[in-house]
Amino acid sequence: MAPDILKMLRPGHPRLYVTGLADFDALGRAARAPGPRREIYENLRARADALAAMPDVGFPPSAGGLGLSRQVREDVATLAIVYRLSGEAKYARRAKEVMLDAARLPDWEPQHFLSVAEMVNALATGYDWLFDVLAPEERRTIRAGILEKGLRPGLDCYRGAANYNWWVDTVCNWSHVANGGLAAGALAIADEEPEAAAEILESGRRSVDLAMRHFDADGGWDEGPGYWGYTLQYVAYYLAALRSALGTTLGLDSTPGLAESGLFRLYHFGPTGLPASFADNSDYRRLSPAMFWLARTFRRPIYAWHERPFVQPTAMDLLWFEDGPQGPCEAGLPLVKRFRGVDIVFMRSAWEDPQALWAAFKGGDNTANHGHLDLGSFVLEALGERWAVDLGGDDYRLPGYFAANRRWTYFRLNTQSHNTLVLDGANQDRFARAPLVAFAAEGASGSAVADLSAAYPKARSVLRGLAMIDAARVLVQDEVEAAARVEVRWQMLTRAETTIEGDRAVLEQGGQRLHLRILGPAGAVFGTMGAKAPLPQAQQPDARRLVVRLPGKVESLRLAVMISTEASAAPPEVQPLREWPGWGK
Repeated sequence: MAPDILKMLRPGHPRLYVTGLADFDALGRAARAPGPRREIYENLRARADALAAMPDVGFPPSAGGLGLSRQVREDVATLAIVYRLSGEAKYARRAKEVMLDAARLPDWEPQHFLSVAEMVNALATGYDWLFDVLAPEERRTIRAGILEKGLRPGLDCYRGAANYNWWVDTVCNWSHVANGGLAAGALAIADEEPEAAAEILESGRRSVDLAMRHFDADGGWDEGPGYWGYTLQYVAYYLAALRSALGTTLGLDSTPGLAESGLFRLYHFGPTGLPASFADNSDYRRLSPAMFWLARTFRRPIYAWHERPFVQPTAMDLLWFEDGPQGPCEAGLPLVKRFRGVDIVFMRSAWEDPQALWAAFKGGDNTANHGHLDLGSFVLEALGERWAVDLGGDDYRLPGYFAANRRWTYFRLNTQSHNTLVLDGANQDRFARAPLVAFAAEGASGSAVADLSAAYPKARSVLRGLAMIDAARVLVQDEVEAAARVEVRWQMLTRAETTIEGDRAVLEQGGQRLHLRILGPAGAVFGTMGAKAPLPQAQQPDARRLVVRLPGKVESLRLAVMISTEASAAPPEVQPLREWPGWGK
């Protein structure tokens, strides 16, 4: 008798992400009708044609790793869905070859369990979607791969019998990917391996619970936008597979903050279409078919609106696609948004205006997974250009990239490369947290204050405020109180050409100009520093640090810098940060 969790298992195949062949028939009709889905399908089919034309040379026994697992996942899903919509055998034939090659590898590198999880998901999808065209021996080979190289190592982790099982109790993206990938494998072969499948599903549900509760109630995610994408990709796989195969998500879709999490991605993108690349992220836009899944699951068309211009030809984009006719103004989205749990604020002067003024400002937690020593940092866009940049992460293969004794020696990860304060040339405390202690918003005007005191052990108190005064002006204000005199350096990384005249600076980029002015203290002037890191670290020869230099060391400081799109902009009144609106809220 099947264990309780499998009592509602949908009989037959396919049952992963769809509820039968009729779903593919309906999808095929939609993909052939005029409209955006047809364009996705045509591009996807072109990719499938290229894959089908490739000879099957197999994978060498040494092949493996996360890159291979992801390649197999995308190739198999692409070929399988195009076969289902076209009926052409060449796509199924090539998908089978890829799956069989992967199933015959010695292992899927369980020591780096993400590789296992993504390969399980890849073969589970192909096994389920192509079940009726797989020969019995092909089914046995692929099923054995899923079971022996995927589910059994997963069971060893859940049972505490593997030395690579740390992810079972983590709250970071590893939990969602590992548990989600294993669940797909379990559901694909549940009728043939019910005992293993049931234990995977039950153990995975317990494991992922803590990580699911790690979402901010507002939908924020402390690993940044890139790892939000990876997390939500597998949340979508996980819950969609449960829903289609069991008719339930086991309550995971009611996780506080999950329905709102698409807002975190949406606000992270500035008018240029680039994300704020805090932490180990990058400033280019990664696709996220999970936004379509969120839009459909929680009836939030604004998520589909955001993703629609950047849709990619992937199987899940085609399967989950929503049109999203409703924009941010119709949806009533505010121009200024705080994500309370992760202490990040986004401010913009307008929606759907590529010239709009936009700023992202973070407090946060230096211990967050993939985090940098960047409390108080900001990213800024205006006039269609990104002026204040975050370099994002470096090469994960650098020695000790994730080791506490090496990580903070790397330029892109430490305080020296971020748009914040540097005291006495030192990095921030790696255990520090910076809560937002003030927040206010009214239309396109907003402000926030972060308490950075824990990040700077040499100071008694460090506060930073960022205010968007109007559509042309931003104020960055710092207040430092120290027990002894310290050197304070204000810095902002930029790729713009820089002209300095004392307490004023002009940045030029893309035919536009941005103006900076020091409003106090007297004697402070702008300067520049390079942004070069020693090899083999990533190089950024086009970037420089615009810095504020003080006449000397200080015990007490109020430093205010106005950033404006207009040369003649009037300076705002500088008030103590504790008098800024929303203090204590």
